[in-house]
Amino acid sequence: MVGSILTSCGGAGTAVAPKVSYIIDENNAVYKVIKEAQTMDAKDLYKKAMEELDGKEFTGIGNSSRGKTAKQYFINYLQGKDADGNPSDAIKAAFPYYNPDFKTTINWTQPKENSIFTMIDTDIQASKHTISMTLIQDANQIAAKEINTGNFYNYVPKEWVGSDDNKEPFALQSLNKIFEFNNKGNKTFTNCWDFVRTGEAPMFMAPNSEPVGRNWLIMLSQKKYSDILMDAANALTGAEKTRIEKEANDLAGKAKSFGLDEKSGKYGLAFAKLWLTQYAERNDDGPICNELVTNDAKGASACIVYSKLRSITESDTSSKKNVTVAAYQDGYKGIGGYMYKHYLQILKTSPFPWASCAFIHFMTCTYDGFKAWGKDIGGYCSNTSAGIQQDHSNDGYNKDGKNEFPVLNDRGYNWWTGIGEGKGNLVIEDGAYAASVELTVGTWIDTLKK
Repeated sequence: MVGSILTSCGGAGTAVAPKVSYIIDENNAVYKVIKEAQTMDAKDLYKKAMEELDGKEFTGIGNSSRGKTAKQYFINYLQGKDADGNPSDAIKAAFPYYNPDFKTTINWTQPKENSIFTMIDTDIQASKHTISMTLIQDANQIAAKEINTGNFYNYVPKEWVGSDDNKEPFALQSLNKIFEFNNKGNKTFTNCWDFVRTGEAPMFMAPNSEPVGRNWLIMLSQKKYSDILMDAANALTGAEKTRIEKEANDLAGKAKSFGLDEKSGKYGLAFAKLWLTQYAERNDDGPICNELVTNDAKGASACIVYSKLRSITESDTSSKKNVTVAAYQDGYKGIGGYMYKHYLQILKTSPFPWASCAFIHFMTCTYDGFKAWGKDIGGYCSNTSAGIQQDHSNDGYNKDGKNEFPVLNDRGYNWWTGIGEGKGNLVIEDGAYAASVELTVGTWIDTLKK
């Protein structure tokens, strides 16, 4: 066995969190393909995929429905066409093995209600395997259920350039769920603690239905983020400051028993507790956004996927102008929301390992491959090479050059993940850290769920 290891700093207190390792069978045929694929240029890899796929049916499974769009773009590419299906001289030059008559079927399934893990495990254990690769979220469960059990193998394209934080497991993209509020009326939200002040009920998907939200609340206990929460709490005044301090002090003993930072750990627990006892449960971020932008939702707030704003149609009763991104305000204090990732993994029983590697390469190393996700705000490709990530910093401007919808001007990955005054201060999901405090912080959080 060889281990491909995820590490994380800042587990209990400031200790190093336990390592999460891939379990590899070097004699596994899928692993042998991946090992070879990681040394290959794109054109040679895609040629192998075509030979393997020709006339056959490939199945992928993912937490994003956009895989259905990306798979058609992939087939187009192998035929020498662009994303719109038009013959492309540039693609033909980059991929001389293209075949306009190439035929294959790629099925893409998006399971609901966290059933993706069950579907994957069932396929791996079956006598005949169907699923080849997955685009999957929830680093905590991925580590515990699939990496530590040897079910997943990791492939990183030769041409990919990016942060080591996105290598193992290999990430397609990072997505942000951010604090937003309806700016009609007199309410203000200038501090992250305002979202859990007395009487607030921010709209949010239940952690049971989307576990990345649970991971966010676990991550609040990490010193990096509990420090931010402590500083934001210190900036409060009046009755709310007194209330927050009491909540935090009441949890000081629990924070100590969990091995968290002695000064700030209690603030991470306090925010998680208040959030879980106050939020207004919704089933999906789309309906939350639709409600938040209405004229009648004065003072309402939410923590939702940033890109949901893209689907809002302007009307007399709804407008993107009604919404403010909390962290975009001058002087805003504290965290701006959280960030999670979509990971690309290959099943150890993949029927089409060459095609799996090629599809992953296409999604992460080409403009057309990431286009299905990159066309919108709030999604950031793990590949930092020029020409992959689209710029959305001016999406709020209309054709006349007027900044009509400032809420759509995405400040980008580096701003959102930045720490300090005038930055996004997002809480970034870390599967290794979450696993290290699962039995302490995670178990406690479960006792607070609605």
